[in-house]
Amino acid sequence: MIGKAIKYDEKNINTDLIIPARYLVDSNPDHLAGHCMEDLDPDFIKRKEELDAKFIVSDSNFGCGSSREQAPISIKAAGIQAVIAPSFARIFYRNAINIGLPIIEFDQIALINTGDKIEIDFDRGLLKNLTNDQEFEIKSMPDFIQDIISVDGLINFARNQILKNVS
Repeated sequence: MIGKAIKYDEKNINTDLIIPARYLVDSNPDHLAGHCMEDLDPDFIKRKEELDAKFIVSDSNFGCGSSREQAPISIKAAGIQAVIAPSFARIFYRNAINIGLPIIEFDQIALINTGDKIEIDFDRGLLKNLTNDQEFEIKSMPDFIQDIISVDGLINFARNQILKNVS
């Protein structure tokens, strides 16, 4: 997975900043994507498109606040392929995995800037900043979580498991 980063230095980016509650009247992922990060960064969608960004990089405790599953849905629907932060709120972590959005716990975010080109190799447990030619080991996700992400979420994973058992 290769793409550019959009970075936020703020800690505790909560689910209200990721997808404001006023937009939860419509659960369509495209609708949610259009308002992703709007209260934190009104130009997020425009900047993401201009950069062709695939990653959000943030400081610690990303996704804290309410347990709304629309937060990771809006991020994924906006075209973000992974979120990188030193730590995540546990419910956000679970919701992200459940919808197939990879999240990477990485505490050296000071070495990544907006616009940096990043490569993530989940199989080898590596994060590379191709812009400044640095490579870091990242905590590998357990195989079953990688399996859930590879099929785009927990529902598809469960469906595949049921089909395997029926065959």
